[in-house]
Amino acid sequence: MTLLSGCTPTGKHSTTAEMANSSSWWIRNVVHWFSFALDKFADWFGGEYGIAILLLTIIVRTIILPLMIKQYKNTKAMQALQPEMKQIREKYKDDPRKQQEEMMKLYQTHQVNPLAGCLPLIVQMPVFIALYNSIYMNSNIYGHTFLGMKLGLKPSEGHWYYYLIPIIAAITTFIQSKMMSAQQQQAMGPMKGIMMVFPVLIFVMALNFPVALPLYWIFSNLYTIVQNYFMYVRNQPEPEKAPNAKASGKGKSRGKSKKGAHAK
Repeated sequence: MTLLSGCTPTGKHSTTAEMANSSSWWIRNVVHWFSFALDKFADWFGGEYGIAILLLTIIVRTIILPLMIKQYKNTKAMQALQPEMKQIREKYKDDPRKQQEEMMKLYQTHQVNPLAGCLPLIVQMPVFIALYNSIYMNSNIYGHTFLGMKLGLKPSEGHWYYYLIPIIAAITTFIQSKMMSAQQQQAMGPMKGIMMVFPVLIFVMALNFPVALPLYWIFSNLYTIVQNYFMYVRNQPEPEKAPNAKASGKGKSRGKSKKGAHAK
């Protein structure tokens, strides 16, 4: 999100037609088309740019979904290799070079790429930046009211209920971060701590951006939460049930009766 904010243009807002004639290749050939889609979706729904942001977010996230599924499969494969990786670390703890060689052999044998989890993020980042910039730059969005809030105003510039948007953005970010950290069983404590910092970061950023941007984050977070539920929570194996107490009690009584019979 820090990267996205850093890539946000600081100039004045533009119409979609003005973006098409921009001197910037990025705005003219990429951001313009996202802004065009927002205008078109808003026309379909009676000028509701809040719904247009929601629809475009769903479309973009669905297109990227295959990459997320691939990342999920790679993560599961890496988790399955954790016992063998632990053995290699313990066996070659005094020889880092040999340890690295054995790790690479293990990855090649099971056709697992430890860096594959980064690929979806790298691929989708330009898409998210373009979507982010199109929301930020589109002047029509900034003059629109959605759910009683002007999308071009910051929370501090509106009524008290404008602050609900940063709060909801932070809560949804916390939920998705919690879901992700719960699946990273091998993650170090500091890494989990960093993931818990994200909601605070989002809250602070949402306070300083117009409502349209944290609204996009909320929609994106909700999509991710549903996605993670079906990927991780629903597919998580059920814990093994403990033996039935009655059955174990019967076993003990049978054992005692056998001992009594031998004694007789």
